[in-house]
This record gives sequence, C-alpha cells and structure tokens, in this order.
Amino acid sequence: MVVLKGVPSVLSPELLYVLARMGHGDEIVLADANFPVSSISRSGPELVRADGLGIPKLLEAILQLFPLDTYVPRPAAVMDLVNCDKMKDLKTPVWDEYKTLLSNSGCEAPLEQVERFAFYERAKNAFAVVATG
Repeated sequence: MVVLKGVPSVLSPELLYVLARMGHGDEIVLADANFPVSSISRSGPELVRADGLGIPKLLEAILQLFPLDTYVPRPAAVMDLVNCDKMKDLKTPVWDEYKTLLSNSGCEAPLEQVERFAFYERAKNAFAVVATG
C-alpha cells in the first residue's frame, strides 16, 4: 500500500478530499457515535465515515494538515451540556483534550459552547459531518 509521507494514517482518502475542498467559512463536524449523522447529512453536509476512531485522535490528525480560521473569535465549538447534565455537574474531560490539541496547533481561543438544538441546526449547514466511533 502506498502512503503519502506526513499524512496521518487515520485520515481516509475521502476525508482528505473533503478537507482539500473546504475554504473560508466552511465548517466540519466531528460527531460521536450518538450524533444523528444520517438525519443531519440529509440536510446537505457531506457524510464521511470514520468508524472506530475517537474524536481526539481524529482532531489531532486533522490539525496537522488543516489550518483553523483565524478570522473568527472561536474557530472550534462543542455541543454544550443540556441543563439536566449541568445540574448534575457532569464533567467533560474530553473538552480539556480538545483544548490541548487546539493549543498545540496554535489556537488559543476558547471553545465555543453551542446549545444542543442550535448545534444541530449549525451542523446542517456544515460542509461535512464526520461520524466517529
């Protein structure tokens, strides 16, 4: 098998093609296994499968190749916790992982936290949605 030098092996040809076609203002959603990728993708964004991969590993690989938009105050967003999870003081340690990966790539902006249904609507306008494991 021929592999491009310097390209992380977790990035499929399909995902590389999506990244290469994106431009200013385009957004990509890295979705966990519970995200409604099929119904969101029916609204327009391209669906890319990355089953078996966790978001942190995929995000790290993408950030090696893909520059974040420096013209927006918060170039990375997460779906905020719903109120009942906030009341339970549910912890989200993966957000700290995301912040570290973003910082390592030169992004010091805070993560934008988007309300659940607003996040779904925003995802419908994304360039692509990546379904992870």
